[in-house]
Amino acid sequence: MSWQSALACWYMRRQFRPETLKPRINVERARALTAKRAWVPRVPKDWQLREVYGATDTPLRGEWVEPVGGARAGADAAVVLYCHGGGYYFCSPRTHRSIVFPLATRAGLPIFSLDYRLAPEHRFPAALDDAVAAYRRLIADGYAPQKIVVAGDSAGGGLALATLLALRDAGDPLPAGCLLFSPWTDLAATGASIRTNDGLDPMFSGPAIALAAKLYLGETPADHPLASPVYADLHGLPPLFILAGSTEVLLDDSRRVADKARAAGVECELEVWKKMPHVWPMFAPFIPEANRALDRAASFVRRVTSAPQHAATQPSSAMSSV
Repeated sequence: MSWQSALACWYMRRQFRPETLKPRINVERARALTAKRAWVPRVPKDWQLREVYGATDTPLRGEWVEPVGGARAGADAAVVLYCHGGGYYFCSPRTHRSIVFPLATRAGLPIFSLDYRLAPEHRFPAALDDAVAAYRRLIADGYAPQKIVVAGDSAGGGLALATLLALRDAGDPLPAGCLLFSPWTDLAATGASIRTNDGLDPMFSGPAIALAAKLYLGETPADHPLASPVYADLHGLPPLFILAGSTEVLLDDSRRVADKARAAGVECELEVWKKMPHVWPMFAPFIPEANRALDRAASFVRRVTSAPQHAATQPSSAMSSV
């Protein structure tokens, strides 16, 4: 564990975790704090940021990070559809530029960061409907399914996985793979790490997870498979690559999905990094472990988008601790 990571954990334990100990969630305060604290990286040389928020751009509402003058679609063009985290009720493409920008440049591919509708104004399945519609729009615009990776962190990781399930069940062609950073896959908060890592996680308290879930779920049962993919049948999905920290309260949300995916015959690699905070790649370039994690993620994206279209994959037992 680097001193930079230790410093980030110390900061989050003092500034962020106390907010998750409160008995009620103040949605507007959460949105204001994250918008204020968001570090916005400089657009890399030869890359451009293109904001898409016009009424005619629905369902691709959000931000493109793309090479200047690069091809935007076509049979050989690859792309990442990114779903930001934030408990389904706060954060935005802007707050997550610190993970999207370096992932795009490392992978050498454009990324569309989706601005999906947020709870409690728009409860389940609004975010899922937006993500599915965005994926279908990319297909309609000329991107081949086997050249698309769906990715996300935290709630956005759960949303990315749920998007694959909804597409599979609807008979849509599936993407090349799915990249998940510390995904939130169990809104019922039944994972053992909710309790065992409570106090070890520098960002979240265990009880805060179920509290946040209610904002998104409304009257929807917490074990609905498209809200909590850990309860879904995962057969037929493309390769998955999951990164999680060993002290996260959401660690078992990753472990159980990985176990279920492999049991269903899905290629799945899970890396558990020691003492890393929730979605630590967001701290690039300041934390060395964030840079290394993004290198690993970009390697996965390049591999699956350059491989022959997956037909039947064999389950992978790969799980590493870093």
